[in-house]
Amino acid sequence: MSFDDIFKSDFLDNITSVSILDMVLALLLSFGLGLFIFLVYKKTYQGVMYSSSFGTTLIALTMITTVVILAVTSNVVLSLGMVGALSIVRFRTAIKEPLDIAFLFWSIAVGIVLAAGMIPLAVVGSVIIGVILLIFANKKSHVNPYIVLLRCVNHESETVAKTFLQQNVASCSVKSKTAQAGCIELHFDVRLNDDNTDFITALASLPGVSSAALVSYNGEYMG
Repeated sequence: MSFDDIFKSDFLDNITSVSILDMVLALLLSFGLGLFIFLVYKKTYQGVMYSSSFGTTLIALTMITTVVILAVTSNVVLSLGMVGALSIVRFRTAIKEPLDIAFLFWSIAVGIVLAAGMIPLAVVGSVIIGVILLIFANKKSHVNPYIVLLRCVNHESETVAKTFLQQNVASCSVKSKTAQAGCIELHFDVRLNDDNTDFITALASLPGVSSAALVSYNGEYMG
């Protein structure tokens, strides 16, 4: 077929029909796998505020991708038009969690593979990816970074509290220190020896210590 044939009307009418059964089966499978992706996302989410709308988006994105690919595979001209139309789409929503990008690509990939007719690849691949995410994303360890927020009334109580903290954690380093009249506030980056956090209660009860708090975080300090 030459390039000139693309502009002939008979070429535009040459559409490979997709049966109703194939469409229904593809959409049902995409909904099922999209729901599986949503459940894995909900189970592995580690952010501060869970967004149910993002989980629903994963299901919709899987089904929408399936519909688009089914339409693209039925006609070459239509596929070229969709490529041009989708190329001008701009997404303004910021992705706050790096793992969310993986879930977005997962949903799109499943929709493409299902519409291409590779059902075993979509199902087996999704199961393997889901198991891997469940294992690694939910893996908790006492070596995770923690922040200790400490308030002391004077330098002597600060020294005692810092010594006590160093004796009860695997590692401890000062990240920030703020001094005011009658109050010294310190932020320590610590790694725990185990999952036991009772030392915070003992730390808060030391003489001259106004308050002590232990906070888990997944960010990094610059500097």
